[in-house]
Amino acid sequence: MSSKTLDAFLKENLEDLKGKGLYNVIDPLESPNGPMIKINGRELINLSSNNYLGLATDNRLKEAAKEAINKYGVGAGAVRTINGTMDIHVKLEEKLAEFKHTEAAIAYQSGFNCNMAAISAVMDKNDAILSDELNHASIIDGCRLSRAKIIRVNHSDMEDLRTKAKEAKESGLYNKIMIITDGVFSMDGDIAKLPEIVDIAEEFDLITYVDDAHGSGVLGDGAGTVKHFGLSDKIDFQIGTLSKAIGVVGGYVAGKQELIDWLKVRSRPFLFSTSLTPADVAASMKAIDLLMESTELNEKLWENANYLKAGLKKLGFDIGESETPITPCIIGDEVKTQDFSKKLNEEGVYAKSIVFPTVPRGTGRVRNMPSAAHTKEMLDNAIAIYEKVGKEMGII
Repeated sequence: MSSKTLDAFLKENLEDLKGKGLYNVIDPLESPNGPMIKINGRELINLSSNNYLGLATDNRLKEAAKEAINKYGVGAGAVRTINGTMDIHVKLEEKLAEFKHTEAAIAYQSGFNCNMAAISAVMDKNDAILSDELNHASIIDGCRLSRAKIIRVNHSDMEDLRTKAKEAKESGLYNKIMIITDGVFSMDGDIAKLPEIVDIAEEFDLITYVDDAHGSGVLGDGAGTVKHFGLSDKIDFQIGTLSKAIGVVGGYVAGKQELIDWLKVRSRPFLFSTSLTPADVAASMKAIDLLMESTELNEKLWENANYLKAGLKKLGFDIGESETPITPCIIGDEVKTQDFSKKLNEEGVYAKSIVFPTVPRGTGRVRNMPSAAHTKEMLDNAIAIYEKVGKEMGII
């Protein structure tokens, strides 16, 4: 018999979320996660995937994964520190270091795991972390796990960052102080002001930490936000994911050799969770090879992104201040945002609504993620549907 207390809690709070337009319905795909997807037997233009370069369905990655399964099996069989480190894990990390222009790299099971692992392995209760207020949830959780003093910094506000860095340094209360920022902010598509952040970090001896989940494969000809600004030798921690532009699953930290050596002996997700599967490792390596060999996919992504942005902006949609392919259509009201997303779906566009707590209350938006795999015809159809639904709902 289940707990009456739990039953009451769940019933009350689920109904509350649904009434406020904050309840998220999950739609299982009946197809690969490509530019077109199939849900409930219907074909939809997919504008909600993080599969920026279309690599999640790329035949070259599929073949690499199959070969790895045939050679190594479907699972690594152990944690990295026992006998779950295969030679391909080492090769992946070497390739990641080359890709990110660092001395070394360490691979994890997810991008979320990276932030849980890396922050708490270096920072503790005697330290302080300056964290941008719009940082990803995994950064927030990683900071909490470290038990360091978390000092919230106004979003991309360099004056606020400098003031708080100075206060923290001059207080003498902390052994170490770290500045953490997303490279690209996933809900708005704006880019961190890394040159200014580095200047402040050098002035106050801050440890620099950039989560580039949405920048790798997108900025810097694919090498990421840090490379985009030419700061590969200035950032202590470069965090990345293998599940967005790379198209597979997993994450990594890139930096100096001593940092990576430390993470291998002190970061808990590395020590206590089974390694990435051989297929994921092989597919990720193939994707990175493709990105280092050619900028073709990266250029196609930007071409499509600029085309979609221009089309939506011309119609009168508020697409915010995005500087990247991430293209929000900001509606505001949560219930109206979810209704807008639902009507787009009915017309043939899958563009998921994003509401609180993922974004602040009153800033609900439908977030569009064009990819290198979309055709102009798909984007034209999507823009036409946006125009129809936007006018019907009085949004434009």
